[in-house]
Amino acid sequence: MPVNPRPYLTQQYDVACSKARTGWDVLREKGPGKVTFWFIALIVGIAAGFAALLFRKGINLIQAFLYGTEDVEHLHSFIGSLDWYWVVLIPTIGGLTVGVILHIFTRDARARSVGDVILGAAMHDGRVEARAGLASAAASLITLSTGGSSGREGPVVHLAGVISTLISRRINASGITGRDLLGCAVAAGVSASFNAPIAGALFALEVVLRHFAVHAFAPIVIASAAGTVINRIEFGGLTEFALPTVGDVAFYAELPAFLLLGLTCGLVAVILMRSIFWAEDIGNYIQEKSKLPRYLRPAVAGALLGCIALWYPHIIGVGYETTTRALTGDMLLNEAFVFAVLKIIAVSITLGGRMGGGVFSPSLMLGALTGLTFGLIATGVFPNVSGVTSLYALAGMGAVAAAVLGAPISTTLIVFELTGDWQTGLAVMIAVSMSTAFASRIVDRSFFLTQMERRGVHLAAGPQAYLLAMFMAARIMRSRDDPRAADDDACWELIGEGTYIDGTATLEAAMPIFEQSGRAFIPVVTLSADAPPELLGALFHVDALKAYNRALAETAAEEHS
Repeated sequence: MPVNPRPYLTQQYDVACSKARTGWDVLREKGPGKVTFWFIALIVGIAAGFAALLFRKGINLIQAFLYGTEDVEHLHSFIGSLDWYWVVLIPTIGGLTVGVILHIFTRDARARSVGDVILGAAMHDGRVEARAGLASAAASLITLSTGGSSGREGPVVHLAGVISTLISRRINASGITGRDLLGCAVAAGVSASFNAPIAGALFALEVVLRHFAVHAFAPIVIASAAGTVINRIEFGGLTEFALPTVGDVAFYAELPAFLLLGLTCGLVAVILMRSIFWAEDIGNYIQEKSKLPRYLRPAVAGALLGCIALWYPHIIGVGYETTTRALTGDMLLNEAFVFAVLKIIAVSITLGGRMGGGVFSPSLMLGALTGLTFGLIATGVFPNVSGVTSLYALAGMGAVAAAVLGAPISTTLIVFELTGDWQTGLAVMIAVSMSTAFASRIVDRSFFLTQMERRGVHLAAGPQAYLLAMFMAARIMRSRDDPRAADDDACWELIGEGTYIDGTATLEAAMPIFEQSGRAFIPVVTLSADAPPELLGALFHVDALKAYNRALAETAAEEHS
């Protein structure tokens, strides 16, 4: 008599469901194991890759609709045929829309970008602001679609960070796991945006995580590969820029020129970064003095961009058409120089006006223009020992971008992957190394780290500087009912002398007080405008040092694991 298999199958199904539920509970409570984490990295990579793809496609669709052309790759050439009022009106309305979005959905009306992702990796367990991040992505999408002169990589990186943050919260990821997931998302976003898998993975390690730990490498590569596959399914294996054959470098005679080009590009990168920060400061001053509503600031910036675009439409948008012209040498000397100057002005207005976007694509365009200008001069002065101008444009593109990002390794690789030209690596590497070394001496290593430094976050100095800002005095202090608490009378005596610290302050503020006072403890108080200080407890120097040392040890262990 045949045995009915249904009870057996039902039993096995119940066992499988029970194991799945148990596995999910373990995943949420204890975090993923290594193999499980690789699958999660793949999921994050696919999600971030599609987000980057949709962001790029969205820019093209909105640009085609607003400017009335399907050939958005040659938008700059088309803008010249539009009526002047459309050229001014479109970026102005775009800026107003951006201002309203950021005013409603962010606390400071500022679009989030790569710097905030680096901050999330360093100080927030790999988490970024989700609500503000989504609003920033929408704002940057409108900015790039309506004429803002910035890049798409910044919004894509932060959008990828939002995806990893949501997943980290869902699985209750630890600090290390959260940071690794953030690196996976960033790598996939960059790879999907630029069809650059190697550079995408190294960008996540070099710029965002700022270490090359072995445990992070495999999942980040998996996610980067997933992002690249998504890009190539849509766009094929094409590179972003098509270059003519640039030929070989006359090594002994021509390489010194690339050393000089690197220094020149480093100076240009510093000018670009300083111009953006100067525009930000000027915008803050004007906004404060004129009482301009913060949602109108991007609209004013958009109007200024529109006015410049009436004569120089190449400043509109990401600028790949102009970059391609520079890389192919299809410009005159005065044209390349003027375009470079105007690009710096346009990027400064866009970012200083808080319209959103990134700095990588503008730095590529500026670098190509700088390299072409240098190459035209070099080949004109020394025609017998100089190569083609395209090679100088290619090296300049990498040199300016590397100095701005503070990422010589990943930038060198991304230039190769964007162009598909691996034969001129020595020239590019020399220019990149010189520009990065020069610029890093003048700014705090990169545009993003200088941004953080301007906000009072000392990421550029390393963990020994910024870890102090992660610990609040109230969390480490000994409360008044602690068996090892400080004597109340001694605390009040110190408060009377003016030696105390607010409970919301961090160890960054407490350590100088310990050093100056020489005390073993500092009273921790609650301060209010209309009442005397309320004693909460005391922060002991030994407790502060223990917390700091544990954080340093954990950071070192993660970076060398």
